[in-house]
Amino acid sequence: MHYSLLDLAPVPEGSTTADALRNTGALAQHAEGLGYHRYWLAEHHNMAGIASAATAVLIGHVAGLTKTMRVGAGGIMLPNHAPLAVAEAFGTLATLYPGRIDLGLGRAPGGDHAVMKALGVHHGRAENFPNEVAELRELFGAENPNRAVQAHPGAGTEVPLWVLGSSLYGAQVAAALGLPYAFASHFAPAALEQAFEVYRRYFKPSETLAKPHAMLAVNLFAADTEGEARKLRTSMQQSFYRLRTGTPGKLPPPVDDLSSVVPEGAIPQVNEALRVTAVGDAAQVEQQLRALIATHRPDEVILTGHIYDHAARLRSFEIGAEAMQRINLAQAA
Repeated sequence: MHYSLLDLAPVPEGSTTADALRNTGALAQHAEGLGYHRYWLAEHHNMAGIASAATAVLIGHVAGLTKTMRVGAGGIMLPNHAPLAVAEAFGTLATLYPGRIDLGLGRAPGGDHAVMKALGVHHGRAENFPNEVAELRELFGAENPNRAVQAHPGAGTEVPLWVLGSSLYGAQVAAALGLPYAFASHFAPAALEQAFEVYRRYFKPSETLAKPHAMLAVNLFAADTEGEARKLRTSMQQSFYRLRTGTPGKLPPPVDDLSSVVPEGAIPQVNEALRVTAVGDAAQVEQQLRALIATHRPDEVILTGHIYDHAARLRSFEIGAEAMQRINLAQAA
């Protein structure tokens, strides 16, 4: 089973966007050495704590710093962009880094109403999502003389498309188009079981994919001790609470007592949203990953996690990779 990494280039408090981008490059190189299959970056706007807004640009940077690992978007929010512009951008990436670029597509705006207005996005654009995904597949396919507009670069690159989602809608689109499906279980797990069931039940084989391929997103907070890992997790818990209460910002430092910075009444809701998580030392993380894989039967796992300290973040993904390697060895035996 491939294991991959999702990065939003988090910007910790007390640091700069430049620091975050340097950390992303270092993490990507570290991940490649640890056997991560894909390194995905996600589009978010107007958020001081996330430096991956210009996703295609950052993908090119990461691909240039690495050699073999696949690099891509997890994802591009398609309603924000004309399909032709996406095809040209990712066609360029695929031409520069052949066989290494992925394109995950979501239908959320990646920001609030003010962001949508600033991007010139109409609310109705999301309704065209299935058609625009299909159009992108055509633009990446062989050049068609009957098309009035071609993607140059883009045509013939066959950039692999993924549908991303946190509801049944994305599962239905991925199934109908015969595309791989990645579920946002790391922050919106409520429909996870049902979405995977719908995707697998209604999947239609395509030229792209003969059978369903579902990716499970898991938060990872791993350290040499359980106590350290649980403390690392508090940065993301704080950040998620602030986002949900309309006060997003840079990634806060970890704390010993989460209730000292997040109201006790809100902690259960935060933890429920982030429940698809592996947290602890190496043995605990491996056990939790095994349980998640056994329950949801994904074809691939993508690990993520906003950790304040860069060295601790590198170590967390190192422990996660080692756990996945042991899981794969056991499954192969």
